[in-house]
Amino acid sequence: MLLAVGRIGRPHGIKGEVTVEVLTDDPDTRFAPGASLVTDPIDVGPLVVVSAGRSGSITTLHFAGFDDRTAAESLRGTILNIEAAGLPELSDPDDFYDRDLIGLSALDPSGVELGVVTAILHAPAAPVLTVT
Repeated sequence: MLLAVGRIGRPHGIKGEVTVEVLTDDPDTRFAPGASLVTDPIDVGPLVVVSAGRSGSITTLHFAGFDDRTAAESLRGTILNIEAAGLPELSDPDDFYDRDLIGLSALDPSGVELGVVTAILHAPAAPVLTVT
């Protein structure tokens, strides 16, 4: 199972860097130089991190083989994933991984079941649960 850790935004500069919306609590590990990330869409990757940085509050990444602004633009909207196997168990009962929501019942505020969570889509504004 894959776990989303970021979404690529616009290019940053002219040397292939991109901005990234961080979807992980451990970006230093997930985006460390040499890290290989599975992509959605799958045919874009895998992407290998060459360098990571910050520009104010913005996280930037540079990937191997994407060395100019045009190449970086082709990555816009790509979701960055890691394999969920091997991630540590969470000690706080209020913490969860996205994958933990799959299979749970979705209820409306009055407690009526709407269906079961079948997927999590990382939409531009906020994650969206697919309930069937």
